[in-house]
Amino acid sequence: MCFSTWASETGTESTFGNIEYSAMLETQWAYGVTKKSNQKFQFIYEPEINIELPNNQKFTMIGRLRGDISDKLEPNNPSQTEISPISRRLLMGDHAELALREFYYEATVGETYLTLGKQQIVWGQADGLKLLDVVNPQDFREFILDNFTRSRIPLWTVNTEIPIHDAVLQLIWIPDQTYHALPESNSLYAFTSPRLVPDVPPGINVNLHPVNKPNRFFADADYGARLMHFVGGWDLTLNYLYHYNDNPVLFRSLISGPQPTITITPRYKRSHLIGGTFSNTFGDFVLRGEVGYSTDRYFLAEHINDSGGVNKSDDFAYVFGLDWSGIENTFLSMQLFQSHLIHHKAEFVRSKVDTTLTSLIRRNFINDTVIAEVLWIHSTNDGDGLVRPKFSYEWQDNIKVWAGMDIFYGNQTGLFGQFSRNDRLIVGIEWGM
Repeated sequence: MCFSTWASETGTESTFGNIEYSAMLETQWAYGVTKKSNQKFQFIYEPEINIELPNNQKFTMIGRLRGDISDKLEPNNPSQTEISPISRRLLMGDHAELALREFYYEATVGETYLTLGKQQIVWGQADGLKLLDVVNPQDFREFILDNFTRSRIPLWTVNTEIPIHDAVLQLIWIPDQTYHALPESNSLYAFTSPRLVPDVPPGINVNLHPVNKPNRFFADADYGARLMHFVGGWDLTLNYLYHYNDNPVLFRSLISGPQPTITITPRYKRSHLIGGTFSNTFGDFVLRGEVGYSTDRYFLAEHINDSGGVNKSDDFAYVFGLDWSGIENTFLSMQLFQSHLIHHKAEFVRSKVDTTLTSLIRRNFINDTVIAEVLWIHSTNDGDGLVRPKFSYEWQDNIKVWAGMDIFYGNQTGLFGQFSRNDRLIVGIEWGM
């Protein structure tokens, strides 16, 4: 098995200002240990250009060329129906794609910091799972196994940060109607859990309509605000987002007759998210958390009824995390995620209270050049979960090699257990500056 990598960084002066170019090339190979077949043999090349302009202005462009010989994560050409035309990837056959990942301009106007263009906006402090980090949709081609920076889908956004005394107010406007990139039915990580996909009895046809996607530039835009403040040792934020939930609601109807048919009509629905984050340091401990209240969330029902096979409820969710670094070169972290459905009904497929626990242990060796870690995510409701051991070695300052495993367990009806046959060994090389 051979991996080839290349990276460079240069800086030049021009009439436009200082121009810096860097590049990263990564190769990954994932082998499915249960199915005894390759899951992916992927390379990613990400060039980045930064142009420093006069008067504290800056321009950034990040591209991505990605190829996968195996073509099992997104077989053939994905439809990209969830993605707005201005944000779609350029597909080059079945095995390669070209994407403009980020493309934004930064400037200071008075005391206001302005970022315009295609970008990522990260809210929240949770690891492994998301609660408030929902400004940008996510690409689920590898479920949640890819890192958030890579799986997060950048959006065309107007992002402003305004200082107000000792606080900072962030205001965002997102006219980009792009939503979660969900795996199609023939892909390796296609969803099958009844939490996410309606259960269809044998002998019944299914008529799946195209998704009813918002397309009005102003009326269907997302809006958000975040107030950030540091007081008494606490990092605090207050967050608000008026947005379309990135998962379409699967409304269902049943047509009776000699050949019964279930018609599924996906639609995106609006929601208000109100929440906040907090963190503080107490010696070797860091206490952190997020709280969020979402209105008008839709969940699958066990039976098709007058509500279209779904039920609506507000959702109150939170995560509490405790980090400890009391032993040299060692980091321990534990998190509790809980979601409470305010208007839960008996026919909901999901329980009223959903609980997930995570733990992470990381140990550094040989002057931080070697890192060993294990992440464990466990759902107490379904008894399923994910274990992710990983070992990485910083061979040189700009070259890192790593190996790990992604091990799913539990019943196939759970969010993690649905992939219990997708356990894999994965190795990679990263080269960058």
